[in-house]
Amino acid sequence: MLQLGEKIVIVADAFEQSLPIGEYGYLIAYDRNPDNAFDYVIRVPKINRNFFVPSGDVQPEELLIQYEVEMTTREALIDYALATYNEKLFHQIMNGEIEQEEEESAPEVLSQAEFIKQVNLRAWI
Repeated sequence: MLQLGEKIVIVADAFEQSLPIGEYGYLIAYDRNPDNAFDYVIRVPKINRNFFVPSGDVQPEELLIQYEVEMTTREALIDYALATYNEKLFHQIMNGEIEQEEEESAPEVLSQAEFIKQVNLRAWI
């Protein structure tokens, strides 16, 4: 739930109210009426109006900035991978794979005494 006074950005217009999509606004009230489809009342200073909006129509400014930073970083990494002919990095970025270590943990071979010690430790807990 958004906080009162939080700076938001209008990202959609579900009820076709002629909302200025992409404009900034401020959350000025919650709509607590359970029979109403709207969740918030926002103030858009640029057009000097208040709007009732559902929660899906607005996003906090911080989330949108964070998303843009991630997309810009991803695009820069793709450009770098293409410029340096780094095929492995390119495939990792495009497939969304997280870098995994080359070493896969092979099961350790324990002596019989160490195995019994481990079992007893786990049984004690």
